[in-house]
Amino acid sequence: MNYFKKCFYVFATIGFALMVVNCKRVKKAEAGETGVAIPSQTVGITKSEFGTTPEGEKVDKYTLKNEAGMEVAIITYGGIISNLIVPDSKGIRQDVVLGFPTLDQYIESSPYFGALIGRYGNRIAAGKFTLDEKQYTLARNDGPNHLHGGLKGFDKKVWTASEKIDENSASLVLHYLSKDGEEGYPGNLHVQVTYTLNNDNALDIQYMANTDMKTVVNLTNHSYFNLSGDFSKTILDHVLTIRADGYLPIDKGLIPTGQIEPVSGTPFDFREPKEIGADINAENEQLKLGMGYDHCWVLNKQNAEMSLAAKVYNPENGRVLEVFTTEPGIQFYSGNFLDGTLPAKNEGTYARRSGLCLETEHFPDSPNQHNFPSVVLNPGEQYSSKTTFKFSTK
Repeated sequence: MNYFKKCFYVFATIGFALMVVNCKRVKKAEAGETGVAIPSQTVGITKSEFGTTPEGEKVDKYTLKNEAGMEVAIITYGGIISNLIVPDSKGIRQDVVLGFPTLDQYIESSPYFGALIGRYGNRIAAGKFTLDEKQYTLARNDGPNHLHGGLKGFDKKVWTASEKIDENSASLVLHYLSKDGEEGYPGNLHVQVTYTLNNDNALDIQYMANTDMKTVVNLTNHSYFNLSGDFSKTILDHVLTIRADGYLPIDKGLIPTGQIEPVSGTPFDFREPKEIGADINAENEQLKLGMGYDHCWVLNKQNAEMSLAAKVYNPENGRVLEVFTTEPGIQFYSGNFLDGTLPAKNEGTYARRSGLCLETEHFPDSPNQHNFPSVVLNPGEQYSSKTTFKFSTK
């Protein structure tokens, strides 16, 4: 084969390959698949080092990517979602979760930014509960009460990780063994949490656990969202919808009173879209006790099927977050205790109400509130819970 024939053969081969790739993209677009606007982006996972704990445990960061250009970074310390990058209505990609750039900051001063929470998300009154007539005593790390698993809950543990990838999703599977007696809880609890980023810009969180002794379990994720992508702004202009006719009023220790009150006629009515700031400063005893919203809403559902729980919309850039869950409740927290002392990722600090949390969960203090849905897990049973954070624009 002479020189000109070789050149022709090479160019023809390259041209054919490019034509095939382009045809595949056209077919995807015709089928309505997402991510075609960013053809260079593919589903994948990258791993990097994120530091070492004072105990000498190595911490890694995994970044999950999809075809649409969405990215989720998760560190093995606390299973923390450290970054979550999504596009707005103009295609501008920004990080929408509060967090820190270094491991030391998470260890020293994090208010549960992005973390996995367990064994028990939210509060247990007086740090005590009883199972089969035996009383268990937990750490009191929130005044007289137990909060988010105790002094060293799941948010402060280093999880083991493995990866899974297919053409439509990237998953990070985390494992942790919480030993019998840890933070006062009974039973060896084997926990698996799977983060899955799909091509439709949905982040699934699947929680699973089993125990060798009767115990209580209530797992959740504690990400703080700010859909503006600008952490110098508050979330008061975000428009929120919660599919709940009732909520749980609290006492001065932020423990549910045991009653379920209707939201109708109160600042807690988010059944129709409403700006978070619309009623947050209303003259209301419950808002005073929580210093804003820090309550659990009782979702309108009859079973543990996946359903829409809440929706948040940022009118400025069109970002939308929908929260689906199998859980009976959702804790809406309006970032009341952020006080401007914690450094933001790029510059400045996290001021009051610069982030909001939507923690899917069973109800706070359920081990001591027998009229609430049970959080008891028995040997031979499988704890299973799923939450999806789905992003879109309008």
